[in-house]
Amino acid sequence: MNDTVQPDADALQRIRLHLARSKEFPGGSARHGYEFVAPLDAAGHIDLEAWKDLRERCTVTRFWGNDEPEQGRLVRRAGGAHGATWVFDYEEGESEDDEAGYRFGDHAFAPGEYVSLRDEDGVMHTFVVFSVQPA
Repeated sequence: MNDTVQPDADALQRIRLHLARSKEFPGGSARHGYEFVAPLDAAGHIDLEAWKDLRERCTVTRFWGNDEPEQGRLVRRAGGAHGATWVFDYEEGESEDDEAGYRFGDHAFAPGEYVSLRDEDGVMHTFVVFSVQPA
């Protein structure tokens, strides 16, 4: 008999973020943002324990205007609030291209909520959660 608890792949959600209003984009922008897959708990927070087992399926696509989309992974790095930070990592083993979510572990990912990300140049951008759907 196998007592190993299997990760709940049903917890995986596809989360789409659109750039919120800013000086450069007063109306926000659906052409600038991210779509990523992450396990969410019942409250809409990233589920760390489920992520540990499902991390290979936790991908991200960055879309930014006319730029080519970038593909990466949702990873957890040491440092930041609570001792670790959720990061979009586009090149394994390199940190220069990482984009860090500001307190991603504290935010509920639900349509209409706002989250912030620090891009690879260190600039903080605010995004609105556009959609959350089963992955």
